[in-house]
Amino acid sequence: MVKKEKNQYINREISWLRFNERVLQESMDKKVPLIERLRFLGIFSNNLDEFFKVRYATVKRIVEAGKKGKSALGGEKAKDLLEEITNIVITQQSKSEKILREIESELEAQNIFLITETEVKESQVGFIKSYFVNKVSPQLMTIILNDLAEFPTLKDTAAYLAVKLVLIKENEENEEEIRYALIEIPKGIDRFVVLPKEGDKNYIIILDDLIRYCLRSIFTMFEYESISAHMIKITRDAELDMDNDLSKSFIEKISSSVEHRKISDPVRFVYDKNIEKDTLLFLKEKMGIEDTDSVIPGGRYHNRRDYMGFPSLGRTDLMYDKINPLPIKGFSLEGSLFEQIARKDYLMYTPYHTYSYVIKFLREAALDPKVRSIKITVYRLANNSQVAASLINAAKNGKQVTVQIELQARFDETANIEYAEQLQEEGIKLIFGVPGLKVHSKICVIEREEGNEMKRYGFVSTGNFNESTAKIYTDYTLFTAHVAILKELNKVFNFFETTYKINKYKHLIVSPHYTQSAFEKLIDNEIANAIVGKEAYIKIKMNSFTSYKMVDKLYEASRAGVKIQLIIRGICCLVPGVKGMSENIEAISIVDKFLEHPRVFIFGNEGEPKIYISSADWMTRNIDFRVEVGCPIYDEEIKQELLDTFDLSWKDNLKARIFNEKQDNRYRKTTKPELRSQFELYSYYQEKLKS
Repeated sequence: MVKKEKNQYINREISWLRFNERVLQESMDKKVPLIERLRFLGIFSNNLDEFFKVRYATVKRIVEAGKKGKSALGGEKAKDLLEEITNIVITQQSKSEKILREIESELEAQNIFLITETEVKESQVGFIKSYFVNKVSPQLMTIILNDLAEFPTLKDTAAYLAVKLVLIKENEENEEEIRYALIEIPKGIDRFVVLPKEGDKNYIIILDDLIRYCLRSIFTMFEYESISAHMIKITRDAELDMDNDLSKSFIEKISSSVEHRKISDPVRFVYDKNIEKDTLLFLKEKMGIEDTDSVIPGGRYHNRRDYMGFPSLGRTDLMYDKINPLPIKGFSLEGSLFEQIARKDYLMYTPYHTYSYVIKFLREAALDPKVRSIKITVYRLANNSQVAASLINAAKNGKQVTVQIELQARFDETANIEYAEQLQEEGIKLIFGVPGLKVHSKICVIEREEGNEMKRYGFVSTGNFNESTAKIYTDYTLFTAHVAILKELNKVFNFFETTYKINKYKHLIVSPHYTQSAFEKLIDNEIANAIVGKEAYIKIKMNSFTSYKMVDKLYEASRAGVKIQLIIRGICCLVPGVKGMSENIEAISIVDKFLEHPRVFIFGNEGEPKIYISSADWMTRNIDFRVEVGCPIYDEEIKQELLDTFDLSWKDNLKARIFNEKQDNRYRKTTKPELRSQFELYSYYQEKLKS
């Protein structure tokens, strides 16, 4: 029995916060274009919001249930973990405010000025007042708090200005009367209001400050001595508590849970650290917020996720160059995709390749008289989705269309319910998941009548069928007519409808039944090779790695001498490079222009690599509580392509950070020549087209 190391695992919540710090590093990087740096600040803030809604809320539930939760939290007590999280977040928030001030200073050097309500020039007054009257005022929700029997329910997606009015009471003592109010920042208006340009100077006022400038016109009914406004926001627990009412449909249960989320318990309260003490005390008392809750002093502005939409002002020199997505070599969008896929497999790697192949494939299926049926899984769709439009088009043309749509896709529940209702109205057959499991697989199977036989075509992807995110997420999609693979993909769709029947698979790696055992078998093969002195290696690229069982398995492989390379974008609970435990494991994270999203698994197999792409990370939820599909790669050319693209990512020495025990997000030491993998990958595919 192997002795357990004291620091064998990194806590997943702390590892996630370290990932978000890597996002924050991008906003500090002088090599990143200035407006993009602001947008990374927005991503950092958005990530943090989601972290508190989900992960922090989960740990808080453990504390409130009176459980220590040590085994689930990597050996750390839940109460201690909450305190550690809060301390890290306060430090990161402070750092982000400092970065924001530095960026604003650099913007001024580029003649872009963010002004506050105290810096409004006489020439800008008319525009601001007109903008407020015509656009802002009609959408303002303002609540006077003093006389309310109950404090209003605050939305966790909104930011509020907490207003304090000091009135003069007309009596002999001239006693002060204080009134408090809340102004909800309207979500239907751009957060950044671009003011008329003056010469070569651009001016922007944040909506919050524009409202502050116009406070007098909001509170004209009060005679006050002074008025002040400071921002606050809360974050609520986003877990869905499902109703057990058997008379309700699944859609009704999800809809009800999403509605309940709006009034769920607060898990974080953020406030402007310059707010008056009496105002803060008033708010905390009225909202029932305890000092033991996550109360975080912040800067002047909250909901900084809105910086993701910072206006470009036509300054393309301050943004990343847009790339033109490339065609896949030998895979023409002009001819029939079915005819081409019948001859060989093709691999699409977005955003380097155009996503048009997925849309064209579905549109061709919708019109082709030979196509009889389309089956597809849906997790997250784009707004005005071309994928959904193609499926509806197919149904209108008499195809039998089956859509497995996941109504519990986190934060996309409402959008998916709307799509489900729309697809159902068009006569599309819907499957709403599997009891106790989320369907996270990304698969499609099309049946086409050719002569006297029914032939299958399809695709398997590492990412969502979403043409919007395909522009910024890196993902692999395999187009194939491989008979055995597609037969097994069809078994997965059968499982959605007959969940009591557990299928067997020779080719696919399917969760929740086989993922762990299948990967353990592949790792065992590398261990056996290493023990007898043969070359043995494992190369894995994932979003997150939190399964302690799989961590232990890689430790076992490392001790046997297997060389292991991990590229993990987000959470990594494995500690690499520890003598006697993980000295043969190296791990890096790449955070750059695009969001790294593919999952690829490569096993040396005595010089005949076994390679899989998958929808699943090595997380307990993906292995045990989701339907996931890992697909083998059999085409030798595509195998080499995956080896090449992995190695290019591995060689990154500009955007790669090293995982270590300290979790200090140290950049990999730059060696010559410099290599920035995302830029190099685009060049790789350009060269591939020329060859």
